[in-house]
Amino acid sequence: MTSDFENQFLAKVVPGPAERLVLLACSSDSGTNTEIKALYEQVGDEVAWQVAKQHELEGNLGHRLIDILGEQVPLRWRAAHETVGNRIGAYLNEVDRMAARLAQQDIPLVALKNAGIARGVYQCAGCSPMGDVDLLVRRADYRRVHAILLEEGFTCDSRNVTEEGTLEEGEVTGGTEYHKEIPDVGTFWLELQWRPVSGRWLRPDQEPNGDELVSRSVPIEGTHLRLLNPEDNLLQVCLHTAKHTYLRAPGLRLHTDVERIVRQLQIDWEAFLAKAKALQVRTSTYFSLWLPARLLNTPVPDAVLSELAPSRRKRKAILKRLQRAGLFYPARPKFSNIAYIRFNSLLYDSSNGLVRAIFPDTEWMKKRYGFRSALLLPYYHVRRIADLGLRRVGI
Repeated sequence: MTSDFENQFLAKVVPGPAERLVLLACSSDSGTNTEIKALYEQVGDEVAWQVAKQHELEGNLGHRLIDILGEQVPLRWRAAHETVGNRIGAYLNEVDRMAARLAQQDIPLVALKNAGIARGVYQCAGCSPMGDVDLLVRRADYRRVHAILLEEGFTCDSRNVTEEGTLEEGEVTGGTEYHKEIPDVGTFWLELQWRPVSGRWLRPDQEPNGDELVSRSVPIEGTHLRLLNPEDNLLQVCLHTAKHTYLRAPGLRLHTDVERIVRQLQIDWEAFLAKAKALQVRTSTYFSLWLPARLLNTPVPDAVLSELAPSRRKRKAILKRLQRAGLFYPARPKFSNIAYIRFNSLLYDSSNGLVRAIFPDTEWMKKRYGFRSALLLPYYHVRRIADLGLRRVGI
C-alpha cells in the first residue's frame, strides 16, 4: 500500500511521456511492451532518441524497440545497442582474463554491481552501459592484485580530482582506480576494491565486510569471475544506489541493478532483512527498493517494504527532496552542498547513527587520516565534515 503523499510523488516525479518511455527501458518486464510502443509513437523517434541519450539508455531502449518493432526499428537504435554491447563485452572479456590469471594464484575476483549483473545475472551487454568495472578482492590480496594489474598494462590513477590515486591511499580509502587502452574500444577504467561500498557517508560499522562477502560469493558459469550471493548482491547495490542519492549520475540506470537482481534471482528475503537490520541501513535500503518497486513494478514484496519503512514523516521528507531534485537528467545539478548534507542525514535509521557517522571513533580517524597524536583529533574531525559535504563534485 502507498500513502497519499507517496501517490502524489509518483504522479509528479515523471514529467512527461518521453521520460516515462526511458524509465520503462530500465525494466526487464515484457508486460510493458504495449505501453512502450504507445509512448514511442506518441513522442516520436527523435524525441525518444534525444531523451534516451541524455540518460545513456539508448542501448536499453533500442533493445526494447527491437523486440517490439522488429525490422521497423530505425537503424540507429540497433547500432546503439551493438555499440554498447561491443564496448561492455570488451570490458568483461578483459575482466574474465584477469580472473583466470588470479585464479592460478588462488585469488578470487568478484565483479560488483552492474559488471557482476551483466556477467552473471542479466547477460545482455548492450543493455548494461557502465563507465567502469568495480572488482572486489580480499584485503590480504589487494597489493598482489595491484602488482598483477600493473604487469597487465594497467596504470594506477584517479578520475577524482580530490584523490591521489595511489596504492597507499587505496589501502586507507578502500580502493584504487586503474585504466588501460583497449584496441577499437578506448580507455577501460577499472576500480579494485577491498571495501564493497566506499561511500563517505556510510559509517565504518555499516559496511559489509569485504572478506566475508568474497567468502560467500558464488561462481559464474563459464568464467573464473565470481558474483556476490543474491542477498549480499542486493544489499550491496541498494547501498550503492543510496550512495548516489538515488538520482545522481548515472541516474535512472542505478535502479536497473535492483530491478534485475530481484526479477532474475531467488532472494531469501528473511536473510536480506536480517542483513539490513544488522547494519542499521533500513532507511537507505527501503528507498533503493521502493523506487523500482513503484516505478518499474519490480517484484519487491510489500511485506519487505513494510519491515524496512521509516516513519511517515521521514518518508515524506525524503520524497519531497527527491522530487525537488528530479529523478531524470542526471547530468544536471541535483543538490547544493547543504542540501546534499541534509539529504544524507535523513538516510540514517537514528540520530545516534548520524552522530556516529560524522564523528567516528578515534582509532578509525587515525587510520583514515594517518595521524597519531590525539591532540590533532579536533582538526581531523573538521576535515571529516568537509569530506562529507564540501568535497563532493557533480551534486
